[in-house]
Amino acid sequence: MIKVGLIGCGFFAVNQMQGWADVEGACVTAICDRHPDRLAAMGARFGIAQRFDDAARMMREADLDVVDIATTVPSHRPLVMAAAEAGLHAICQKPFAETLEDARAMVAAMERAGRVLMVHENFRWQSPIRAVLAALREGAVGRPFFGRVSFRSGYDVFSGQPYLATDPRFIIQDLGIHILDIARALFGEVDRLSAGTARINPAIRGEDVATILMDHAGGVTSVVDCSYATRRDETFPQTLIEIDGTEGTLRLEAGYRLVVDRRGDRQVRDVSPPLLPWAERPWHNIQESVALIQRDFVACLREGRVPETSGRDNLATLALVEAAYASARDGSRVRP
Repeated sequence: MIKVGLIGCGFFAVNQMQGWADVEGACVTAICDRHPDRLAAMGARFGIAQRFDDAARMMREADLDVVDIATTVPSHRPLVMAAAEAGLHAICQKPFAETLEDARAMVAAMERAGRVLMVHENFRWQSPIRAVLAALREGAVGRPFFGRVSFRSGYDVFSGQPYLATDPRFIIQDLGIHILDIARALFGEVDRLSAGTARINPAIRGEDVATILMDHAGGVTSVVDCSYATRRDETFPQTLIEIDGTEGTLRLEAGYRLVVDRRGDRQVRDVSPPLLPWAERPWHNIQESVALIQRDFVACLREGRVPETSGRDNLATLALVEAAYASARDGSRVRP
């Protein structure tokens, strides 16, 4: 049995706890949070007796194999470094790090310790996204040459995570990082990008709209567009995708409808994520992906595989985030 310690009992961590309960061969045996009320509530809800208000002490005293770091970004570097020192595998919530320098140091520390480090980059693990990846890799539309990965919504994300309204960086760092990671998974690494941003909501500090144009090394041009200021029929939290290829087109449309047109042959599939017993709409898409990424992490530990969203892999996604902010700031075209 792989023993997991959860660090952080906030808004999203309930999904981590529910996900771990569904993973065969792993269980959460200890939890940690500096806020006693949150710690007590999570412990009582999931029956966890080992509760700590200090992460370093939990890593020393609890019998653990893995720490699942579900905290905000300023704490990630010290927590990952502590995990490396304690000889523990780690899953780290995104954004992985505040700077690329921090991220590289975290990756290096875990590699020196011989431990597995995965970033909880769960969007590419959503079952509709996996269906698109599988179709693309099977050659459903031939060689892709254009793609668009889009997340546009007017959903109030600030009520559950009020700190998002106060961060100087918002949509690229919090949401765009997921969409950029999906674009990498679909089309490969990026040679150059240009980005534009806007702040539509006057009550927040950072940008809530971003559009990023990217040239991928393999010859694909892609557009990543994100918005939390879009008023329309609500599609939250769906990511919509368009891909043009040499043999046809692929669309992941609203309502989890996957449409592939190939030389006049049109196929339509429902790729809706299952509604897990503990999940609720419309969050069920994201909630299922938490369980899927945790399940794969456990499989990686057992099989000696490197996670698809390893810390080292995530360096390339973080580089895109930094390049997008640099481009938006300077009006320049940037090589990540």
